[in-house]
Amino acid sequence: MNAEDLKKRTKAFALRILRLADALPNTIEGGVIRGQLVRAGTSVGANYRAACRGRSKAEFVAKLGVVEEESDESAFWLELIIEGKFLTQRVVEPLLREANELVKIMARSRLSASRALRKANRQSAIGNRQ
Repeated sequence: MNAEDLKKRTKAFALRILRLADALPNTIEGGVIRGQLVRAGTSVGANYRAACRGRSKAEFVAKLGVVEEESDESAFWLELIIEGKFLTQRVVEPLLREANELVKIMARSRLSASRALRKANRQSAIGNRQ
């Protein structure tokens, strides 16, 4: 999956989060969960786009870490919705699966980019010694 595909996927995730949040009950609990879920879920796409615009490989790696964290936080709020029975599991489960898939994708991407960054830094250090 390339960067453009992931940009589209994370934007679609944000839109699905917004629709699901709108379906939460208008209670104190529903409002708290709605706010937290919307912030985390929409942050996934926004921070992924920021990562793609990173000025350096180190900045890219750091931003991917944020995307991974926000995806995982989204999964937490979705789990809470299911366990608290705010919405049915049938409605929430597909979005929870997507959140967990995004966590895995971002974790793998971050680790791969980190390895590449360390390798480039070692190569640079070796080149500076010669």
